[in-house]
Amino acid sequence: MPVLLKDNIEADIGLPTTAGSLALADNVTGRDAPIVKRLTDAGAVILGKTNLSEWANFRSTRSISGWSAVGGLVRNPYSLDRTACGSSSGSGAAIAAGIGAVAIGTETDGSITCPAAMNGVVGLKPTVGLVSRTFIVPISPAQDTAGPMTRTVADAAAVLTVIAGSDPADAATAQADARKADYLKALDRDALKGQRIGVWNRGKGQLPVLDAAFQKALEDLEAAGAELVEIKGPTDAELARIGGLEGELLRWEFKAALDAYLASTPPAVKPRTLDALIAFNAAEPRELALFGQEIFEQSAKTPPASDTAMQAKRAEARKLAADALDRMLAENKVVAIVAPSGGPASIVDPVNGGRFFGSPSTLPAVSSYPHLTVPMGLAGGLPVGMSFLGPAWSEARLLGLGYAYELQSRARREPDFLTSVAQQPAIAAAYDPR
Repeated sequence: MPVLLKDNIEADIGLPTTAGSLALADNVTGRDAPIVKRLTDAGAVILGKTNLSEWANFRSTRSISGWSAVGGLVRNPYSLDRTACGSSSGSGAAIAAGIGAVAIGTETDGSITCPAAMNGVVGLKPTVGLVSRTFIVPISPAQDTAGPMTRTVADAAAVLTVIAGSDPADAATAQADARKADYLKALDRDALKGQRIGVWNRGKGQLPVLDAAFQKALEDLEAAGAELVEIKGPTDAELARIGGLEGELLRWEFKAALDAYLASTPPAVKPRTLDALIAFNAAEPRELALFGQEIFEQSAKTPPASDTAMQAKRAEARKLAADALDRMLAENKVVAIVAPSGGPASIVDPVNGGRFFGSPSTLPAVSSYPHLTVPMGLAGGLPVGMSFLGPAWSEARLLGLGYAYELQSRARREPDFLTSVAQQPAIAAAYDPR
């Protein structure tokens, strides 16, 4: 199986691992990340690296998803003027375009599921601790994970079966060997029959084309035998509290995690700390040509990793997010929750930035729970996905449900590589009826 790797994952293939930054242009470590070793031991062929949002979208509050100083801008294969989302932008776009069978992305919050949905492919963010993070450029040890991005649920299940497992160098994976499964065996076209599925549509009414696509997806779930239950999610205030804590915590965790990673890089990599990276960017016009490094600067000022108050906030954030998902599942007696993965891709605007419709990614990200997105067709000619959410270690069930939905809906469409969605005949005729 030909596999592409997001360019924050190390592989001993003679290429640098840059995270999209010119500061890491010489980061040829000669190391295979454990997940890469698992893939190659299973027979996979590593084709190369995919571009990403620089530093996994964790450098600026006004970053352009899919852009890096090393690789430039990732284009969405369905409309080349649209965002491929991020930060696993190139991984999603490459699989949609047919360049590889499988790509590996990474996620801290939405970085697998958003680009998967906007590029019309399957994306799985596993439970944190199911997959090793060793030799992957970090943001947060509490939320980071790698996961598969594929054209089918079966391919995602096959890849997860290979990459899941414990790693002595990553303490978070201590339970992985006991929790992992043969995920291909969980795939059943009748998996939805008789299952109660919660429907969480927090953004209903805000985007008609998305509402229509999600409604068709719900009809497909019912046609496959599911019993749908409308559920209420957390209040806006609860979500705001979780999101606010997350932002503060990621900035705090990033500094220590990145400094530790940089200390392990070859001598050819000159910046060895976050402070040195900030100085490098300030002196390199290509790095700051489109946006700044506000997040870097904020992270550099955070408390030390040993700060007990921040550790307590991490525990609070995880509990709030996990309790919210657990409550939604238990109170409604549902085995999983579905929601739109987000809206269709916006136009890339280097001046005003991109716009994104709401996503359910934060609760599973902060709680460390799994999140699967499966294509649910086109909205306005652009791909959108349906998210499947469940409790920790429920990947087998989510993949089974997603597989049954995929077979029922047959919703994925191949890209046409249009310069703009305005080239679609119906839209073009409306633009110029003469």
